[in-house]
Amino acid sequence: MESVASTQPAHDAIERIIGISPWAEQVRRSIELVAVHQSSVLILGPSGTGKELIARAIHSCSLRCKKAFIPVDCAVTTGTLFASHMFGHVKGSFTGATSSTLGCFRAAEAGTIFLDEIGEMELELQAKLLRVLQQRVVVPVGSHQEIPVDVRVLAATNRDLASEVQFGRFREDLFYRLNVVAIRTIPLRERIEDVPVLAARYLAELSARHGMQMCTLSTAAVDVLQQYSWPGNVRELENVLERAVMFTSGDEIDPDALSGLMVSGGPGESPAEGSLAQMALATTRGIVSPTPLPGVYRVEPKMTSGLAAAPATTEGQATAAEAESGESWPTLADVERMHLERTLTATLQNKSLAAKMLGIDRSVLRRKLQRYGLEEPDTATD
Repeated sequence: MESVASTQPAHDAIERIIGISPWAEQVRRSIELVAVHQSSVLILGPSGTGKELIARAIHSCSLRCKKAFIPVDCAVTTGTLFASHMFGHVKGSFTGATSSTLGCFRAAEAGTIFLDEIGEMELELQAKLLRVLQQRVVVPVGSHQEIPVDVRVLAATNRDLASEVQFGRFREDLFYRLNVVAIRTIPLRERIEDVPVLAARYLAELSARHGMQMCTLSTAAVDVLQQYSWPGNVRELENVLERAVMFTSGDEIDPDALSGLMVSGGPGESPAEGSLAQMALATTRGIVSPTPLPGVYRVEPKMTSGLAAAPATTEGQATAAEAESGESWPTLADVERMHLERTLTATLQNKSLAAKMLGIDRSVLRRKLQRYGLEEPDTATD
């Protein structure tokens, strides 16, 4: 019973590397092979592709799994704080050091330390790290005593470290010290067959962990997700699905509920080409203005001459002179149609979100759109 129980965490960690693509299968095999050894592993690939997930799986499948896994973000561990954060300090070693600390390496004793974004580390700090990896000892700040450490080192970066070495931005000796075994991740757009599997897992997690309604993807929604280029990779997919669940009134997510894909092109288009095409389309519909979200823009519908003139008079002051001038006064139906158009352009045709913004049921929105001829021909049914 103990052997079965001990293998369960490792099995769960491997299963979190989700996918049916050849890459996913290869990575799962690589994790099983390298986990049982003590060699350093360098995980390379774009941001948002699951590098820390791979590192945690290696730790969970290793003989060190019962000890600590300590992740360190090298991009924020800089300057004079580096030595204290990584190697610890003794009491009184500097102003504010009211007690001694272990540091990340000693906290990970007999376990694993994960150096995330190692390519962002400053050259001076790289030299200090290299000495620890070579000598397997740390010297706390304010002390001269070398303390042995037994730690397995995993590192990750989204940079090409070989190129960084050539340009003098990364130490060659540190690169070879870390690059004993290399595992590469790939962008989500290069393993598009994994998108439905990943989406199903994340939707289940949203329901289980966050108490959100359990939703499934319609066939049309899956097609949209598989045609998208995913510049933010798996992390972006999670965000899109979370928004989709919030904007879905039923238990099935359709393309209208998928938002946040405005920066990408369609099939055969690069992200830049798709963004320009969408911007051109939005401009024909109204006035485009940026929002706080990168790559996302708000579209304000262009006012007709009659509607633009309306604010010039106060309510109830439509005079005979206005009627004689031939200026058309908008009817209630005109105002409703304009507001529907404005809402649709503001949501980039996301009807689920538009219905929520208007405070009506989606079926009511569809009937109004049909009445005013605003419903797309291929989506005219509820």
